[in-house]
Amino acid sequence: MPKDLIDRRPQEDVAAVVLPVIGSADVARSRLEESRGLAEALGVKLAFAEQLNVREPHPARLLGAGQLDALARRFKEDGVTLFIVDGALTPVQQRNLETDLKIKVIDRTGLILEIFGLRARTAEGRLQVEMARSLYERSRLVRTWTHLERQRGGFGFLGGPGEAQLETDRRLLDKRIAGFRRELDDVRRTRRLQREGRARRGAPVAAIVGYTNAGKSTLFNRLTSSDVLAADMPFATLDPTAREIVAASGRRMALVDTVGFITDLPTTLVAAFRATLEEAMEADLLVHVRDIAHPDTEYQANDVHTILEQLSIETGLEQPPTIEVWNKADALDQATRDVLAKRAAGHSPPALMVSALTGQGTDELLFAIEAALFRNRRLRNVTIPAADGRLHAWLHKNCEVASEHLSGESDYNLEVYMTDTDVARLQAIAPGVSVIE
Repeated sequence: MPKDLIDRRPQEDVAAVVLPVIGSADVARSRLEESRGLAEALGVKLAFAEQLNVREPHPARLLGAGQLDALARRFKEDGVTLFIVDGALTPVQQRNLETDLKIKVIDRTGLILEIFGLRARTAEGRLQVEMARSLYERSRLVRTWTHLERQRGGFGFLGGPGEAQLETDRRLLDKRIAGFRRELDDVRRTRRLQREGRARRGAPVAAIVGYTNAGKSTLFNRLTSSDVLAADMPFATLDPTAREIVAASGRRMALVDTVGFITDLPTTLVAAFRATLEEAMEADLLVHVRDIAHPDTEYQANDVHTILEQLSIETGLEQPPTIEVWNKADALDQATRDVLAKRAAGHSPPALMVSALTGQGTDELLFAIEAALFRNRRLRNVTIPAADGRLHAWLHKNCEVASEHLSGESDYNLEVYMTDTDVARLQAIAPGVSVIE
């Protein structure tokens, strides 16, 4: 590797992006545009981005000799210093491409990891990114841009380690991964305590999920009057944010903004971000935000469903009920909006047309979220001691009291709309209280 390519930052590099299409693979129409957006999100100067049809992947270099020769000439003409392959490369393919082209090569997983590294703001976010990156490096021992190695004074992120260093690298990575696992276990415990705290306060949780850049954070800000970073770029949000709001009925509910999903989400990210992604799987409701104006909205929705199914298997948690939000309705012409509004009315799962940017449909969405969160709320007859003002206040604060009257001299009888969760919480703080449906 040329010495002048060591210790460079992404902004200093000129990148070329190639999207390999293997055989007759079905690729979303906008996938190349997404590839371009990911490269730009990294901060590199983009020389070109193009799709290459690969009839039969070369086991050692993925691309054929003719394709590589043509690319090498273009790289030299355009001053390319970074080759981004928007697909999966084996460690051998990556190493051989770097050797032949004499520039740094990263695949889709490496690219997304680098973007996550740039976006992480909190200690928890950085920890999860570092864990994911270490798992990725452990699988191939190929160096990408990483401030972690700069901290330990190790190897340049655009240079590969020598063979004599591989065992040392492996031991270092194993030690770091073990440390990250311990810290992430602490994160998971903390998040579990936070979820239990929300449950004790009577706030069921709706988690906002969806493809990256679908408008999740903009919608979250609109619904909760928050100011979470919302930008027109991939992975603007890495750290989940929870806000409690008061529903129209006066009941409390919590909304959680989560990290965006993407096609071929790296498995190392799923593993490292498990503490974060469990926020979605342990929610009472999923609010799946779709960019309905995107040409490949169906592809994106299918990718989100695939990742949710994977998370369900990984965490052992059942996927919560879902409602869909067809966002960015303001970007559609009136005729298209009318057609989609009719389709949404009969859609399964339930769907609503919304514009997080203008606020169109957000009031209806809040009503739908509330109805879904309190879907098993039923009228129950509750008898409490007349002298227990604490329980009386708890019922009024956490449930909807339809009627109440003094029963005899020592008891209050109340008709209360309660969910099964409400009943369990009430009996946890007052085991002897009678609740009858």
